[in-house]
Amino acid sequence: MKYLYILQQALIWILTIYWLYQIIISFCSLIKLKEKPKIIDKNHKFMAIIPAHNEEDVIKNLVLSLKNQDYPKDLYDIYVIADNCNDATAEIAKDAGAIVLKRFDEAHKTKGYALNWFLKQKIEENADYDAFCVFDADNIVDKNFLKAMNLKLCQGENVVQGYRDIKNPKDSWISSGYAIFYWMMNKFYHLARYNVGLSPLINGTGFMVRFDVIKPDGWQTKTLTEDIEFSLINISKGKKLGWAVDAIVFDEQPVAFKPSWSQRERWTVGHLQCMKYYLKDLAKGITKHKKLMNFDGFLYMLGIPFMILSFVLVAVNTMLYLGSEMSTYDVIISYLNFGLATFFTPMLIAAFIMWVDKRPIKPMLKGLLCYPLFLGSWILINIKCLIKPNTEWEKIKHVKSVKIEDLVPEEQYNK
Repeated sequence: MKYLYILQQALIWILTIYWLYQIIISFCSLIKLKEKPKIIDKNHKFMAIIPAHNEEDVIKNLVLSLKNQDYPKDLYDIYVIADNCNDATAEIAKDAGAIVLKRFDEAHKTKGYALNWFLKQKIEENADYDAFCVFDADNIVDKNFLKAMNLKLCQGENVVQGYRDIKNPKDSWISSGYAIFYWMMNKFYHLARYNVGLSPLINGTGFMVRFDVIKPDGWQTKTLTEDIEFSLINISKGKKLGWAVDAIVFDEQPVAFKPSWSQRERWTVGHLQCMKYYLKDLAKGITKHKKLMNFDGFLYMLGIPFMILSFVLVAVNTMLYLGSEMSTYDVIISYLNFGLATFFTPMLIAAFIMWVDKRPIKPMLKGLLCYPLFLGSWILINIKCLIKPNTEWEKIKHVKSVKIEDLVPEEQYNK
């Protein structure tokens, strides 16, 4: 029992330090900083890239929202990669005003492969673009997106994540869970780290990359989460990513549990793949660059191992109790602390973020109350993926056809 006690104390200290660090960094999102100065004053030329697989229901509104950007029309082109499509995606996208390229490769169907295929062509052409932005076909984009990203380029940023919002947060408790999760990530991860000089992460869609960054090697990703992978590649090299709170993109999320499980399972497997391929590079980056940013990126990848340590602590406490080394009161308190920290504290933090961001809480009340269930299901997904990972890519059907005007008040949209 002596060794179990030592293990218990070690786990308590490790987990306490880890979460204190996360809490301190998170609240740096409340710091208001001055806008970075421009190092150049220029309107840059962009590619808007949309990998799309059978997205005929939603592709038109995305293309139209991009065509309506408050940005010089001759300084950006909209490309749709119709990736293994057997529906009308290509035709609808072309009619809406996009340049469409068709790609057929049944063996390599993920977004990472589509981006690599497309960007390789543009590199070989030495295409006349300063940067590119990547969107999912179900997105719709605020009219100031390119203007905000252009400012970041003028400030010297090379890789920048935009503000990822949700276009269907009230459809179900599942989509509400996604909305709450992304609002928390936007505030307490991306913005917080950007404020203190650490690195945000590329987060799936609505991000910008300076074209020169990928010219030497192309877009080389090999995991199911090409966004996190690309982020880690840059962070391990000591390159900090940027954050653009005014570059807003609205994303559709699943409303039913089964597709949500499949999607989050893919994300977890991708996270585990990134751990396998890049944890060593991130560790080397800590010693090579000697920056807190590299250590922070390393810690991000340890999220699942720290989850495992939390369960190990619960098991150790149980064994100490069964061995009469912990009182009933102490073991119950330890269980309550685990439950509150894991499930209910995030619900309170989410409500706080919604209050700070002036989001109406009442329409999201069901989602807030069910948020512990959303997080609990994600823990089960993580456990399942550790035991039996599914590396097959499964498509999530997108059907929420809304326009940007439906999400942004008309008087604000027409400013």
